[in-house]
Amino acid sequence: MTNHYDHRQNRTSRSSYRGPRKSRRPASETEKGNSLLPLAAAGAGIFLLAAVSAVTISRFKGKPAAGSHETSLSETDASLTAPAVTVNGISLNGLSPDESFEALNQLFPWDMKAEYGEEQLAVENPLSPRLKEWIGTLCRSSQSGDLTLTPADLINEELKKEILIQAETFAKKWETAPKNSGLDYFDPQKGSFIFTEGCSGIEIDERRLAEDILSAIRENRLDAVIPVHSADAAPPLSKAMAKEQYKTIAAFTTETTSNQKRNTNVRLAAEALNGTIVQPGEEFSFNQAVGQRTAEKGYQEAAAYSSGAVVQEIGGGVCQISSTLYRAAFNAGMEITFRRSHTFEPNYVTPGQDAAISWEQPDFRFVNTSSAPIGIRASYADRKATVSIYGLPVLEEGVSWDLYSEKVEELPPPEPEYAEDPSLEPGTEKVVKAAVPGSRWDTYKVISKDGEERERILDHSKTYKGHAAVIHRNTASSETSKAEQTPSAAPYETKTGPEHPASSDPAPAETLPSDAPFVDGMPDSYTPKTNPIIPFQPTASS
Repeated sequence: MTNHYDHRQNRTSRSSYRGPRKSRRPASETEKGNSLLPLAAAGAGIFLLAAVSAVTISRFKGKPAAGSHETSLSETDASLTAPAVTVNGISLNGLSPDESFEALNQLFPWDMKAEYGEEQLAVENPLSPRLKEWIGTLCRSSQSGDLTLTPADLINEELKKEILIQAETFAKKWETAPKNSGLDYFDPQKGSFIFTEGCSGIEIDERRLAEDILSAIRENRLDAVIPVHSADAAPPLSKAMAKEQYKTIAAFTTETTSNQKRNTNVRLAAEALNGTIVQPGEEFSFNQAVGQRTAEKGYQEAAAYSSGAVVQEIGGGVCQISSTLYRAAFNAGMEITFRRSHTFEPNYVTPGQDAAISWEQPDFRFVNTSSAPIGIRASYADRKATVSIYGLPVLEEGVSWDLYSEKVEELPPPEPEYAEDPSLEPGTEKVVKAAVPGSRWDTYKVISKDGEERERILDHSKTYKGHAAVIHRNTASSETSKAEQTPSAAPYETKTGPEHPASSDPAPAETLPSDAPFVDGMPDSYTPKTNPIIPFQPTASS
């Protein structure tokens, strides 16, 4: 810097005057003594001025004064002007901060780029904001003389952070993540999942890029093309490691009934589900994975519950597979995103732990929360349906999730359903189906660590409807013979509720036990037009 001034140091400039001096006569002792006072005062003043100058110049190099603007320096103080200084040969005397910036900014033409392969990206200019800060500090100082300013003088911690952020942005654009080895597809012949080979990614050395940009600034190479350095990033999980680490992380089994048609549907649904692969973060849909249940695919008619009515439906009983999958997916740590319970209590899983499905709604869905693909295995044999989740563990080692359901309330069954039956003795009735009470269940998520329960959280509650008793009766009086009955009378005229009593003095009701279990909330043995069961009005399932 001219006149020994350096922004990184604080040096006091000597006077540049080299002209003739006035001669001085020798002073007397008194005069000498008196002359010391002004000299001492002048010396103190010079020392004070040097101290103030040092503080001012030190602020120059550092952060801008509080309240300074980056966009328009003159907005801070319109009366500010540059002192009588020359910077790199450019006089700023009397110029406003904005005018000073326009004059000095041309000294640092910026055209720096980062290059990777055949692609170049422009590096944003980090010097302009620093130059504005520098000028703002200069305008508030009493500096004078000739100054030298280089790009290196404008480097501070804030500029370094900005460059590192730019380097990280470039890295995100050019980097590619390595692909782990994982499940590729399911081989039905081998009955196993086939693993794909992992592939390497590209890792950008962003810190080296930031340092190279800083070096170019220090060397005043503001139009430099900075080469970007990269390295191969090996996949964390190789094929051999994947085969070793993949395991069955959860499995669940339920028992079916002896109904062959229903079991056929359970088997076909299990076969359709078996081998499904769900990618990380992907949402699985039971209906999409299994597809529509049709007669062309071999599905049979079996009892199902649809819109509040018990019906024979193609694919009846498939809910057992979706419910079994629900338990396996939950225990594996998956995120359940959509599930509905049946209207009536199921018997193949604990109430509150079922997942009703139909085409197209309701569906059962969950999200794969693992960092790797998972595979679903499903099978049916010997009246047992099993679903398992195959993948990398989601829960931390020793932690397990489970469901626990308890009945918290028993609800009265609906009013009995009466069917007129002239084959019975007049004034008698018999219970064809006994009433089943409704119920309310609370289901808890149970978290255990190393086999010891640590937490129990209410997951959901469900109210199941009860089944009304089905009662046959003959309301004709005992004096009226069967021959006198109207021929056109319907043999099974159904009446429901207490407003239709059997008779003033009915005979004791005969209850006929039924060995048909309730599955999916409806009698497994139900056949339309043969069993006098009257459809109920539907209620919303949870």
